[in-house]
Amino acid sequence: MMQLKLDKRQMDGYNTIASDYLCMIQLKRGKRMRGFHYKAQYNKLLSPDIVALLAQIHEFRGKQTLLSGARPKALAQLLEIAKIQSTEASNKIEGIVTTSERLKQLVRDKTMPRTRSEKEIAGYRDVLSAIHESYDYIPPKPSMILQLHRDLYKFTGKTIGGSYKNSDNVIAEEHSDGSKTVRFNPVPAWETPEAMQKLCDEYDAAVNDSELDPLLLIPMFILDFLCIHPFNDGNGRMSRLLTLLLLYRAGYIVGKYISIEKIISDTKATYYEVLQESSYGWHEATNDYLPFVRYMLGIIVAAYRDFAGRAELLTNEKLNKAERVRAVIRNHTGKISKAEIVELCPDISEITIERALNDLKKEGAILKLSGGRYTKYVWKN
Repeated sequence: MMQLKLDKRQMDGYNTIASDYLCMIQLKRGKRMRGFHYKAQYNKLLSPDIVALLAQIHEFRGKQTLLSGARPKALAQLLEIAKIQSTEASNKIEGIVTTSERLKQLVRDKTMPRTRSEKEIAGYRDVLSAIHESYDYIPPKPSMILQLHRDLYKFTGKTIGGSYKNSDNVIAEEHSDGSKTVRFNPVPAWETPEAMQKLCDEYDAAVNDSELDPLLLIPMFILDFLCIHPFNDGNGRMSRLLTLLLLYRAGYIVGKYISIEKIISDTKATYYEVLQESSYGWHEATNDYLPFVRYMLGIIVAAYRDFAGRAELLTNEKLNKAERVRAVIRNHTGKISKAEIVELCPDISEITIERALNDLKKEGAILKLSGGRYTKYVWKN
């Protein structure tokens, strides 16, 4: 057999190359991934303002059964309105839009999606419905999250649905001139499956710890999900769907009747600010969850307040329909449109609302502003 003889200098060279190659493999395969230690982070979040927000949400949850005991027909209409608003708002944040009429038809499953945007809207509708109807049977595990993502894209024909990203991605801000600024570099593609497994395992352990309030754990999970950014597309919409799923599983069902996604969309600038603020130092596990947690708790409080106000009107047997329209305008801060009144009084017909508005104008109780489709009303007294 032929033997290859190498001198010491050549051997040292080959050993160096082999050593460098092994180091590269170890860096990629053996790199210590950041952990998710929710129990250790938990006490850092218990600032006075956070505790006050938790107390408000717990109080609302205590009244939840009473609030959801309003007129069944009205509640069903509130649920439908929330579905439409949630589907519109969550997709609109990502630039996925269609006309108002087409959106309603899609959410009510009265038409087939035509455009690319409508196909993604239809997918969101179905995932949202599945969460509304079956949240108890959808645990936050990687396999379930992948299934939800698959269904998000089931009308599009895209192969990315139900699969983790196959290349590294970035979270970037797009400017009006078309340029982009990178806000965050998420977990690389090769590390994503393990990161998602660790995230779900840590959340499962934490949420089953009776000493930890799920209301603090849920925003932490969502922030970490967004920092992993596990998919090629759909991460933002998935994060909002997962927010609802985790809230429902924890017993907070306000998102069924009041669109949490719409409240987020209405405060989009703040949403992105706190998301960026809480992601600083994420890869080193030195990030501060507090800004994002505070924001999300504020969103939940706002949703419950809205629900409580609507439910109070729906359950008040002493007020007739015209008096309820009066109460809605009187208690509303600033201008209000007829469409908004219809949403707040889903069991009152538009004809009855129009009649009540005319009566209020005649008696001088309200002021009519502008005209046509942009008409708004404001309480005068």
